[in-house]
Amino acid sequence: MSKLPYKVTTANGKVYFVDFELHPETASAVHVNHILTSVLEAVDREIGVLGDTATGDVLQALAMALATRTRIVPTQSEALDESIFDLLETSLSGVFKPSDDTTPPGALVH
Repeated sequence: MSKLPYKVTTANGKVYFVDFELHPETASAVHVNHILTSVLEAVDREIGVLGDTATGDVLQALAMALATRTRIVPTQSEALDESIFDLLETSLSGVFKPSDDTTPPGALVH
């Protein structure tokens, strides 16, 4: 399965490297990377405007955005709903490694 290596920098400057597994039907890893970066930048920008924002509020808004985007797809179906759950589960299982960790992303750690 293809992977998307991704670098995340938190608001406090901590850097993480992530290996996300891409769904077999992913058409463009470049587009996925660009959209992901745009979404994360928009979230950071809005938190900067709002100030102290609860993590639960951010996650709630992102979940609602995912649900909304899923529902407005013209060919919306139960199968699409199931694939969204699979995509989320796969994304949550991505290997996050802090930049100060010398183990390469994707390596098994015991």
